[in-house]
Amino acid sequence: MLRIKKLDIFVLKSFLLLFSGTFFICLFIFMMQFLWRYVDELVGKGLEINVLAQFFFYSGLTLIPLSLPLAILLAALMTFGNFGERYELLSMKAAGIPLLRIMRPVVLFCMFLGGMSFFFQNEIGPRAQKQLWTLLVSMKQKSPEVDIPEGVFYSDIDGYNIYVKHKDRETGMLKDVLIYNFSDGFENAHIIWAEEGKLELTADKQHLFLHLYNGEQFENLKSQSVISRNVPYRRESFKEKHTLIQFDSDFNMVDGSFLDQRSDIKNMREISQAIDSLEIHADSVGRAYFNDVINSTYKTPVLTKADSTKLEKLNVAYLNTDSIFNSMTSQEKSQTLSKTENRISSLASDWEMKSFMSKSTDGNIRSHRSDWHKKITLSLACIIFFFIGAPLGAIIRKGGLGMPVVISVLIFVVYYIIDSGATRIGKSGEMNVALGTWMSTLVLAPVGAFFTYKSNKDSVVFNIDTYAAFFRKVFGIRLSRHLFKKEVIIHTPEYRKDVEALEHISALCEDYMRMHRLKGLPNYIKLFMNNKPDDAIADISRQMEAVIEELSNSKDPILLNAMNNYPFLAVKAHKSPFGNRWLNLALGIVVPAGLLVYLHIWRFRLRLEKDLKNIIRTNGQVIQQIKDQHYYS
Repeated sequence: MLRIKKLDIFVLKSFLLLFSGTFFICLFIFMMQFLWRYVDELVGKGLEINVLAQFFFYSGLTLIPLSLPLAILLAALMTFGNFGERYELLSMKAAGIPLLRIMRPVVLFCMFLGGMSFFFQNEIGPRAQKQLWTLLVSMKQKSPEVDIPEGVFYSDIDGYNIYVKHKDRETGMLKDVLIYNFSDGFENAHIIWAEEGKLELTADKQHLFLHLYNGEQFENLKSQSVISRNVPYRRESFKEKHTLIQFDSDFNMVDGSFLDQRSDIKNMREISQAIDSLEIHADSVGRAYFNDVINSTYKTPVLTKADSTKLEKLNVAYLNTDSIFNSMTSQEKSQTLSKTENRISSLASDWEMKSFMSKSTDGNIRSHRSDWHKKITLSLACIIFFFIGAPLGAIIRKGGLGMPVVISVLIFVVYYIIDSGATRIGKSGEMNVALGTWMSTLVLAPVGAFFTYKSNKDSVVFNIDTYAAFFRKVFGIRLSRHLFKKEVIIHTPEYRKDVEALEHISALCEDYMRMHRLKGLPNYIKLFMNNKPDDAIADISRQMEAVIEELSNSKDPILLNAMNNYPFLAVKAHKSPFGNRWLNLALGIVVPAGLLVYLHIWRFRLRLEKDLKNIIRTNGQVIQQIKDQHYYS
């Protein structure tokens, strides 16, 4: 029986507090990004507050499934990062509680969120999506508020272009007004100029009332008779003129039935039914096109009875079209080529249209299938993102809004790029639709499993020092010694024994350099056939480190500074790469790789000789300093 313990309540409470905040933050960010896409088409139309409220409400509903995975990822990172930073996770593990047991209550909660996300996408999301798209289309079709700018032509009123040189913001009067009226057609254009004018909206919000003062009107006239040819336009001067312009500024909701063909406003059952209908339609259209090809388009022309009789009399078994064409006159050749060109052009246009219709139907089917799978993958993303965020938080042990936010954004960007790119390729037909939609899940699920495994095993996968040591080993980069004077010294060095040990180390280094020609190229065959370690260098390194450890208790700063010149000896880099003889032999046979390793080892041999000379020189400096300071008699 599943028992709820205080630990489960503590972990779940810590997660819920952060999740509630991150969810609304992520939802707000996605809503602002969605609004930014349509802000140019919505601003300046005088939309009422209830219309805007509906827009934000429906857009928020449609973006909830996308906000949940990112919110879970960020909350999991912050929760388990806080546990690690405050050593709470260490205390739980010290009590014998494994990481998976600590994560269990939050895993169950995320599974519940995944189920709710699926239900939301399948039941509530499609309805909200339809209402949102209907509202967007209605908002786009609404006429904008009349706000005529200065110095440019304003063309948002159908059939009119209005130019205003100056506007009085306090009184609303327009100065130096020029109006082009094309409402009756371009041939019956009306051009009005006025010194002053004022534009008002009627009470029913269906018309604009234009008041003009001190101006002239020009009107083009169609030529209806011979007399009218002498009167191409009509000119009128006025002191005051009032005009009504039809302008509907009310918000009218359009009928959303035209959106019924969209796949994102259907649940899974409706999508399956739509796919069946589309496939039946595509099959019927394909059969119709096939029958058209067989019966008419490419059917061999049938000769007339007179032509057949003529060919029988001439005893012609087949027709040589080239001979017939060459026997034609120039005019007949031109007519034949023209007819052929027209027929080919007609066939090309016909099949281009049929190809477009077939591709459109296939694309619609792929879009429906992709949205069917998307409802499942987006729900699974809630669980996958938790198994990425929680282990990462336990590994990096950083809470707050710093590192977790950066990592969450990077992971989500990778997820979004993979998901959107693969889905787009799948919808285009270049990839299987199901594979393209599931690509992000197939990529991130193993990543989450890997992080969970490493975190449960207390791996140092994100320990920077581990990677730094690895790259130092690969590229031969070594750390420098940093010996400082100790505040408290327990054991005073025995300088006489240390001097003897240093002299012995110098003798060992000289013997080694004399016996091994380190500057010369090593024997290629012996190098890859030998897998024995270099005990001599290992012994020199061990003795040198023991003396350095002993002399580090000295109070002499000059002596300590001299010992900082001792190198850290690499005891294996100048030998065979592997301890297994057969692996070395296999690497040596692969000439390109073996040659690179061979040159790399020769480089370390040269560095080893330089280090041995440095040790001999430093030993001399240290021995001389000890003798000069009379540390022993």
